[in-house]
Amino acid sequence: MQDLSKNIEIILRLTDWFNLGQKLVGLSTLKGEITLTGIQAVFAARRNILSYVRETPVFQARSLEEWLGFQLFLKAENLQKTGSFKIRGAANFLLRRMQENPSLPGVVAASSGNHGQAVACVAGQLGIPAVIVMPEGATRAKVNAALGYGAQVEFCGRTSQERLQRARELAAERNYVEVPPYDHADIMAGQGTLGAELVEQLPHLETVYVPIGGGGLISGVAVAIKELRPDIRVIGAEPAGSNAMYESRRKGERVRLASTASIADGLLTLVPGDLTFPMVQKYVDDIVLVEEAEIRAAMALCLERFKLLPEPSGAVSIAAACKQAYPGKQAAAVVSGGNVDLSRLAEYLSG
Repeated sequence: MQDLSKNIEIILRLTDWFNLGQKLVGLSTLKGEITLTGIQAVFAARRNILSYVRETPVFQARSLEEWLGFQLFLKAENLQKTGSFKIRGAANFLLRRMQENPSLPGVVAASSGNHGQAVACVAGQLGIPAVIVMPEGATRAKVNAALGYGAQVEFCGRTSQERLQRARELAAERNYVEVPPYDHADIMAGQGTLGAELVEQLPHLETVYVPIGGGGLISGVAVAIKELRPDIRVIGAEPAGSNAMYESRRKGERVRLASTASIADGLLTLVPGDLTFPMVQKYVDDIVLVEEAEIRAAMALCLERFKLLPEPSGAVSIAAACKQAYPGKQAAAVVSGGNVDLSRLAEYLSG
């Protein structure tokens, strides 16, 4: 543990010198001439977002060990600022854009909820106008949160593609910067800071389960974990009714689904990202599909044994860990968010 922390500090110092050297010679890390990649990008992001996020705790329910046959820890991103992991990538992306253009006119983001909240929160702290494009019928708690952070909310369609198209239109109309939900190197690096934390928090970790939507979270986490601890298995978790990454991985190319359906509304993605899919192919060991009943059961288990309330998307990783355990004594499931529509909580838990 001490050796790992020492190595991390060395990487951070090298990253600082690298960034300073680029400034001295007038090069840019933002337009593709020179970029940090892999673990260097993750630790640059970690330093960048330090004051905008919190290091979330891990929890264990010891009473489950005999039943499961292994120790299961939960990485509680539901306790993260804005209630999900999304603020990690959003903060890194926005801070990098501000370094490029301190007078940034505004930002726009397409989101089912958590990404939008994160963008609204960070933009508000930076004093930047933000417009969040959300689906019709979006969870009221997520809409209210985005409004509460000072963003303007616009509703458009029900699919991610409809929201993304409208966000691009707004960005062009207002000369705003579009904040992508997952398919960008700075977003992925920001999400990867979660993986670096896990390696430090659980030095004996053998397997980690990560929810998959567009793939930004698992891409960043997998890079961080595999480059720090290549022996740890990284397992993706997807709803059976929204399995674009699973099908793409199986066929060896990006697959576009005709439709998606799941209570895990944060994971409803028709097609994986251009950048995230190759990262999943390279770094992720397996993907587990879970059914709706298994997601509901995982939510109930999390409440009963861990005393944590995940949203359905955040419970998918727990469902995968309970469904398909891999050999080993210690595993972690990433509870990616906790922004639950309380009006539907009884429905979620009862099925």
